[in-house]
Amino acid sequence: MKTIAAVVEHYIKSKPYLSTAMAQGIINLTSLARQIQPEIEETLQKPARSGAIVMALKRISDNLEFLSTHKIVKVLKGIGDITVRSNLIDYSFKISESLLNAQARFLAEVNDQPQVFYTSSRGVSESNIIVSRNMEDKMEAYFKGEILVEKTTDLSSISIKLPTENVTIPGIYYFIFQRLSWEGVNIFEVISTSNEFTILVDEAHVNVAFKAIKDLKAL
Repeated sequence: MKTIAAVVEHYIKSKPYLSTAMAQGIINLTSLARQIQPEIEETLQKPARSGAIVMALKRISDNLEFLSTHKIVKVLKGIGDITVRSNLIDYSFKISESLLNAQARFLAEVNDQPQVFYTSSRGVSESNIIVSRNMEDKMEAYFKGEILVEKTTDLSSISIKLPTENVTIPGIYYFIFQRLSWEGVNIFEVISTSNEFTILVDEAHVNVAFKAIKDLKAL
Protein backbone atom coordinates (compact mmCIF):
# COMPACT_ATOMS: atom_id res chain seq x y z
CA MET A 1 0.00 0.00 0.00
CA LYS A 2 1.40 3.38 -1.03
CA THR A 3 1.72 6.04 1.64
CA ILE A 4 1.62 9.80 1.19
CA ALA A 5 5.21 10.08 2.43
CA ALA A 6 6.48 7.48 -0.08
CA VAL A 7 4.61 9.02 -3.02
CA VAL A 8 5.77 12.54 -2.18
CA GLU A 9 9.38 11.37 -1.81
CA HIS A 10 9.25 9.60 -5.18
CA TYR A 11 7.76 12.71 -6.79
CA ILE A 12 10.48 15.01 -5.43
CA LYS A 13 13.28 12.64 -6.41
CA SER A 14 11.97 12.68 -9.98
CA LYS A 15 12.34 16.49 -10.06
CA PRO A 16 16.05 17.23 -9.43
CA TYR A 17 15.70 21.00 -9.87
CA LEU A 18 12.87 21.02 -7.37
CA SER A 19 14.82 18.97 -4.84
CA THR A 20 17.75 21.37 -5.04
CA ALA A 21 15.49 24.39 -4.53
CA MET A 22 13.97 22.70 -1.48
CA ALA A 23 17.42 22.00 -0.09
CA GLN A 24 18.25 25.69 -0.44
CA GLY A 25 15.07 26.66 1.40
CA ILE A 26 13.72 28.86 -1.39
CA ILE A 27 10.37 27.08 -1.82
CA ASN A 28 7.25 27.61 0.27
CA LEU A 29 6.28 24.05 1.24
CA THR A 30 2.60 24.91 1.76
CA SER A 31 2.31 26.37 -1.73
CA LEU A 32 4.23 23.43 -3.18
CA ALA A 33 1.93 20.97 -1.40
CA ARG A 34 -1.14 22.59 -2.95
CA GLN A 35 0.45 22.53 -6.38
CA ILE A 36 1.43 18.87 -6.36
CA GLN A 37 -1.65 17.62 -4.48
CA PRO A 38 -3.58 16.55 -7.64
CA GLU A 39 -0.66 14.41 -8.85
CA ILE A 40 -0.14 12.88 -5.41
CA GLU A 41 -3.84 12.00 -5.18
CA GLU A 42 -3.79 10.53 -8.68
CA THR A 43 -0.90 8.25 -7.74
CA LEU A 44 -2.48 7.29 -4.42
CA GLN A 45 -5.88 6.76 -6.07
CA LYS A 46 -7.49 8.52 -3.11
CA PRO A 47 -7.70 11.98 -1.51
CA ALA A 48 -4.67 13.33 0.34
CA ARG A 49 -4.79 16.18 2.83
CA SER A 50 -2.61 19.16 2.02
CA GLY A 51 -1.30 19.18 5.59
CA ALA A 52 -0.07 15.60 5.26
CA ILE A 53 1.77 16.48 2.05
CA VAL A 54 3.39 19.47 3.78
CA MET A 55 4.62 17.22 6.58
CA ALA A 56 6.07 14.78 4.05
CA LEU A 57 7.86 17.63 2.26
CA LYS A 58 9.23 18.88 5.58
CA ARG A 59 10.70 15.48 6.42
CA ILE A 60 12.30 15.25 2.99
CA SER A 61 13.82 18.72 3.35
CA ASP A 62 15.35 17.78 6.68
CA ASN A 63 16.78 14.38 5.83
CA LEU A 64 20.46 13.65 5.28
CA GLU A 65 20.16 13.51 1.50
CA PHE A 66 19.22 17.18 1.40
CA LEU A 67 21.67 18.16 4.10
CA SER A 68 24.43 16.85 1.82
CA THR A 69 23.79 19.90 -0.35
CA HIS A 70 25.55 21.98 2.31
CA LYS A 71 28.61 19.76 1.93
CA ILE A 72 28.49 20.30 -1.83
CA VAL A 73 28.30 24.07 -1.38
CA LYS A 74 31.32 23.93 0.95
CA VAL A 75 33.34 22.14 -1.73
CA LEU A 76 32.21 24.54 -4.45
CA LYS A 77 33.33 27.50 -2.36
CA GLY A 78 36.79 25.95 -2.49
CA ILE A 79 36.97 25.83 -6.29
CA GLY A 80 40.49 26.70 -7.38
CA ASP A 81 41.78 28.07 -10.67
CA ILE A 82 39.37 28.29 -13.58
CA THR A 83 41.21 28.26 -16.91
CA VAL A 84 39.63 29.09 -20.27
CA ARG A 85 41.10 28.14 -23.65
CA SER A 86 39.56 29.15 -26.97
CA ASN A 87 39.92 28.19 -30.65
CA LEU A 88 39.71 24.45 -30.09
CA ILE A 89 38.69 21.56 -32.33
CA ASP A 90 37.15 18.29 -31.17
CA TYR A 91 37.94 15.22 -33.28
CA SER A 92 36.16 11.91 -32.79
CA PHE A 93 37.83 8.87 -34.36
CA LYS A 94 36.75 5.26 -34.58
CA ILE A 95 39.14 3.14 -32.52
CA SER A 96 41.54 1.18 -34.67
CA GLU A 97 44.78 -0.75 -34.24
CA SER A 98 46.74 2.20 -35.66
CA LEU A 99 45.05 5.02 -33.74
CA LEU A 100 47.38 4.94 -30.71
CA ASN A 101 50.42 5.04 -32.99
CA ALA A 102 49.01 8.08 -34.77
CA GLN A 103 48.42 9.75 -31.40
CA ALA A 104 51.97 8.97 -30.29
CA ARG A 105 53.44 10.55 -33.42
CA PHE A 106 51.24 13.62 -33.01
CA LEU A 107 52.17 13.96 -29.31
CA ALA A 108 55.84 13.89 -30.22
CA GLU A 109 55.13 16.83 -32.52
CA VAL A 110 53.42 18.95 -29.84
CA ASN A 111 55.45 17.81 -26.84
CA ASP A 112 57.76 20.83 -26.97
CA GLN A 113 54.93 23.31 -27.62
CA PRO A 114 53.41 24.06 -24.18
CA GLN A 115 51.12 26.71 -25.66
CA VAL A 116 49.24 24.04 -27.60
CA PHE A 117 46.13 22.64 -25.92
CA TYR A 118 45.80 18.88 -26.18
CA THR A 119 43.65 16.36 -24.33
CA SER A 120 42.05 13.08 -25.26
CA SER A 121 39.60 10.48 -24.01
CA ARG A 122 39.02 6.92 -25.11
CA GLY A 123 35.74 5.03 -25.05
CA VAL A 124 34.77 1.55 -26.17
CA SER A 125 34.42 2.30 -29.87
CA GLU A 126 35.50 5.93 -30.24
CA SER A 127 38.36 8.15 -29.14
CA ASN A 128 38.17 11.94 -28.87
CA ILE A 129 41.04 14.36 -29.31
CA ILE A 130 40.71 18.04 -28.47
CA VAL A 131 43.44 20.30 -29.78
CA SER A 132 44.24 23.92 -30.54
CA ARG A 133 43.03 25.06 -33.92
CA ASN A 134 46.52 26.03 -35.06
CA MET A 135 47.35 22.30 -35.08
CA GLU A 136 44.54 21.47 -37.51
CA ASP A 137 46.81 20.84 -40.51
CA LYS A 138 49.08 18.53 -38.51
CA MET A 139 46.07 16.64 -37.13
CA GLU A 140 44.80 16.08 -40.66
CA ALA A 141 48.21 14.79 -41.69
CA TYR A 142 48.89 12.45 -38.76
CA PHE A 143 45.38 11.00 -38.66
CA LYS A 144 44.60 10.90 -42.38
CA GLY A 145 44.42 7.09 -42.32
CA GLU A 146 41.92 6.99 -39.43
CA ILE A 147 38.14 6.94 -39.63
CA LEU A 148 36.85 10.37 -38.60
CA VAL A 149 33.42 10.06 -36.96
CA GLU A 150 32.91 13.76 -36.25
CA LYS A 151 34.80 17.04 -36.19
CA THR A 152 33.53 20.07 -34.28
CA THR A 153 35.16 23.50 -34.51
CA ASP A 154 34.75 26.84 -32.71
CA LEU A 155 34.91 25.35 -29.23
CA SER A 156 36.32 26.56 -25.92
CA SER A 157 37.37 24.66 -22.83
CA ILE A 158 36.90 25.55 -19.17
CA SER A 159 39.14 23.69 -16.73
CA ILE A 160 38.21 23.72 -13.04
CA LYS A 161 40.32 22.63 -10.08
CA LEU A 162 38.33 21.18 -7.20
CA PRO A 163 39.31 20.61 -3.55
CA THR A 164 40.57 17.08 -2.88
CA GLU A 165 37.48 16.20 -0.82
CA ASN A 166 35.31 16.38 -3.97
CA VAL A 167 35.90 12.65 -4.56
CA THR A 168 34.13 11.71 -1.30
CA ILE A 169 30.99 13.86 -1.69
CA PRO A 170 28.36 12.77 -4.23
CA GLY A 171 26.58 15.37 -6.33
CA ILE A 172 29.42 17.81 -7.09
CA TYR A 173 29.31 17.36 -10.86
CA TYR A 174 25.52 17.22 -10.90
CA PHE A 175 25.33 20.55 -9.08
CA ILE A 176 27.72 22.23 -11.53
CA PHE A 177 26.12 20.77 -14.64
CA GLN A 178 22.69 21.70 -13.33
CA ARG A 179 23.70 25.37 -13.16
CA LEU A 180 25.08 25.21 -16.69
CA SER A 181 21.84 23.62 -17.88
CA TRP A 182 19.85 26.41 -16.25
CA GLU A 183 21.89 28.89 -18.28
CA GLY A 184 21.25 27.01 -21.52
CA VAL A 185 24.88 25.91 -21.93
CA ASN A 186 25.35 22.74 -23.96
CA ILE A 187 28.37 20.64 -22.96
CA PHE A 188 30.11 18.91 -25.85
CA GLU A 189 32.60 16.93 -23.79
CA VAL A 190 33.72 16.33 -20.22
CA ILE A 191 37.22 15.15 -19.33
CA SER A 192 38.16 14.69 -15.69
CA THR A 193 40.87 13.60 -13.29
CA SER A 194 40.53 13.16 -9.52
CA ASN A 195 40.62 16.86 -8.66
CA GLU A 196 40.19 18.62 -11.98
CA PHE A 197 37.77 18.49 -14.85
CA THR A 198 37.44 20.18 -18.21
CA ILE A 199 34.27 20.90 -20.12
CA LEU A 200 34.07 21.73 -23.78
CA VAL A 201 31.45 24.27 -24.87
CA ASP A 202 30.59 26.31 -27.93
CA GLU A 203 32.63 29.53 -28.04
CA ALA A 204 29.38 31.52 -28.10
CA HIS A 205 28.54 30.19 -24.62
CA VAL A 206 31.94 30.29 -22.94
CA ASN A 207 31.38 33.61 -21.13
CA VAL A 208 28.03 32.46 -19.74
CA ALA A 209 29.52 29.12 -18.66
CA PHE A 210 32.52 30.77 -17.03
CA LYS A 211 30.32 33.16 -15.04
CA ALA A 212 27.99 30.35 -13.93
CA ILE A 213 30.91 28.33 -12.58
CA LYS A 214 32.63 31.33 -11.03
CA ASP A 215 29.41 32.33 -9.26
CA LEU A 216 29.31 28.93 -7.54
CA LYS A 217 32.18 30.09 -5.36
CA ALA A 218 29.91 32.79 -3.93
CA LEU A 219 27.07 30.45 -2.90
